[in-house]
Amino acid sequence: MKKKLFPVIILMIAMLIAGCGKEQSVGVRVGSLKGPTSIGLLNLMDKAEKGKTTDTYEFHMATGADELLPMLIKGELDIALIPANAAANLYQKSDAGIQVIDINTLGVLYLVTGDDSIDELSDLKGKTIYSTGKGTTPEAALRCVLRDIGFNDDDYTMEFKSEATEVATLLSEDPNAVGLLPQPFVTAACMQNDSLKIVIDLNNEWDKIYSSQGKQLVTGVTVVRKAFASEHPEAVKRFMQEHSASVTAIDIETTAAMAVEKGIIAKEPIAKKAIPMCNIVYIDGSKMKEALSGYLDSLYEFNPEMIGGKLPEDDFYYVQ
Repeated sequence: MKKKLFPVIILMIAMLIAGCGKEQSVGVRVGSLKGPTSIGLLNLMDKAEKGKTTDTYEFHMATGADELLPMLIKGELDIALIPANAAANLYQKSDAGIQVIDINTLGVLYLVTGDDSIDELSDLKGKTIYSTGKGTTPEAALRCVLRDIGFNDDDYTMEFKSEATEVATLLSEDPNAVGLLPQPFVTAACMQNDSLKIVIDLNNEWDKIYSSQGKQLVTGVTVVRKAFASEHPEAVKRFMQEHSASVTAIDIETTAAMAVEKGIIAKEPIAKKAIPMCNIVYIDGSKMKEALSGYLDSLYEFNPEMIGGKLPEDDFYYVQ
């Protein structure tokens, strides 16, 4: 009897050990914006739909950060890809309830117009510039750069629309208007109206002023709720690995088709031209902290309220 039971006991112990060592699947709710941040997730979305990820992912794509931020505060999202300064604001408003796990997008902003009198930043004096995201990255980046070349706020006017598509529509109706747009909306606007062109690459203008100080223009970051990270630390690490792999796997042909399928970009020719200009990256750890803290420092010097009134503490940065 003992001889018969022994193999059964060994098998049960082996199964128990295997069960304990198996990674448990976690449901992860991820929010992103309809633009470059979502493009960087497309390969992960594809893997998740095919059941090729350890965890199960539920993706929510929004047209504006104002839709995602309340969802994070309410605990309806676990991870979100949002504007860099919006993350700093949310950190203050949520009593340090979020952390940045990576930078997902660097500079993607361009000034577009059909006005031939505009070639450089100084030509914007007296102009009205249409943009999206009042109080977020586009406004902050432009105002910082214009301030550093000697502009006062009353030297130009900024008017805001709720979506980038509204700015693009306005430009198509009035080519002499000036729009500050991110990719891929820049490419879409220019391809749909040949009277429009990129006149200023704001990313290059930022680098001229700030690169010597080690400050990059950071557009988008990925944040996680601290409560979720505390409860599911391994799921956060897996997401970071999956996000990095998704960005690395970007292929113009395949990713362009995915971007159209998900409704991020209207047509594949636009997607193929825009994606290489979207500055999609994956930067984590100490490099993320260095780049992001430098950018937030620039915003703080310009207007502390753009990042919630004060610089975030070290726990804002998820550095293993």
